[in-house]
Amino acid sequence: MESTRLPVAIIGAGPVGLASAAHLLARGLTPLILEAGPEAGASIEEWAHVKMFSPWQFNVDKEAAKLLLADGWTPPPENEYPTGRELLDRFVRPLADLEQIKRHLQLDSRVLAVTRVGQDVMKTQGRSTAPFLLRVAGPSGERDVLASAVIDASGTYRTPNWMGAHGIPALGEIEHAAHIAYGIPQVLGRARNRYANKRVLVVGGGHSAFNTLQDLVRLTREAPQTKVFWVIRGNSLERILGGGANDQLEERGKLGLKIRQLLNDGVIELFKNVAIDQVVGDGEGLAVKAGEQLLPPVDEIIVATGFRPDMSLLAELRIALDPATQSAVQLAPMIDPNEHSCGTVRPHGAIELAHPEQGLFVVGMKSYGRAPTFLLMTGYEQVRSVVAALAGDWDAAKRVDLVLPETGVCNSDFDEADDRSKASASQASCCGAGGAIPEVVPRSSPGCCKP
Repeated sequence: MESTRLPVAIIGAGPVGLASAAHLLARGLTPLILEAGPEAGASIEEWAHVKMFSPWQFNVDKEAAKLLLADGWTPPPENEYPTGRELLDRFVRPLADLEQIKRHLQLDSRVLAVTRVGQDVMKTQGRSTAPFLLRVAGPSGERDVLASAVIDASGTYRTPNWMGAHGIPALGEIEHAAHIAYGIPQVLGRARNRYANKRVLVVGGGHSAFNTLQDLVRLTREAPQTKVFWVIRGNSLERILGGGANDQLEERGKLGLKIRQLLNDGVIELFKNVAIDQVVGDGEGLAVKAGEQLLPPVDEIIVATGFRPDMSLLAELRIALDPATQSAVQLAPMIDPNEHSCGTVRPHGAIELAHPEQGLFVVGMKSYGRAPTFLLMTGYEQVRSVVAALAGDWDAAKRVDLVLPETGVCNSDFDEADDRSKASASQASCCGAGGAIPEVVPRSSPGCCKP
């Protein structure tokens, strides 16, 4: 069987997965979209109440928009900021309902594993020509499907990070799971009764934490006995709260300014330098410990410490992950917050996302591994480039078609590291000359473009 006659499998029918399908169709390639949930964009339902800090102009893929416009779709105003619900209702699900997309979309189809036909990860001979095999679980049981290439856009929202500072659950975190939530719960909606008039601790220093904090403060106006506590691992609020008025995404900057004002108003009690290693419970509630430090007891804890990729379904494929970020090694220097601090990541595509397993690409939020600051428009640029590469158009794959807004915040202590990051990224971009996906090299290998 010639793998080139097979469809390109897309794991996940979120915005980036569906955009992948639109680009494949534009290139005359056949997508097969496998979505674990009952509807497209199922994970977005978990944060549908959250207002995005990027406007519509950064949330709609251009190729997908072409399909929608041809079907009579009315695009939302470019400068308005959608909620997750509006993203679903006005873009994701209209796109999934298009006949061109719908015929290639399989819902309630969870990918359990990806491998090569007749190949385990150890076997090399004949590997590049063997079709991909995806083991899929659905309502009728498990089945195998074949594909010429795989685009993993399955995201990370279902695999949040733990509260514990060691990267594993804090002692007692699993034991007290009934009073611990992850991500951005609907504090003002279906979860209102859980948090109203309770002592609530929010753990985390990113935008998920900010959204939760401001919702809890709103809740205090209706349920005045609600108490809001906030824990961060670091000491400085400057990088955490962002660039404020200097942020080119206005709503992102406003969110940080809002949290700063709430802190000044005294409606949030902040604890800094808290590296949680234990959760203890008694008759007074739950309390978190950091070494000898014990925080006041609370009734509920919301963990907003980011997400991590589940790479287990790719265990039989040859993937090269950076040991820190768990992203593709050539992308890692561009997104690793240990190496630069400016937040905004330059556009990148097939070359930076390549793995030793030819024809496999991890895109969207999952491509960032554990690194933060992902924007939907970054994912759209990724899949534009990836699909161009799969179609053999390497001129288009290597072209950059996107300029991203700056965050307006940098730390001068990281300037030198940021320069090294830019140099590494520039070097990585030139390593893919020729018609094949480049061999992935370790980040520590100098001169990867040398003959």
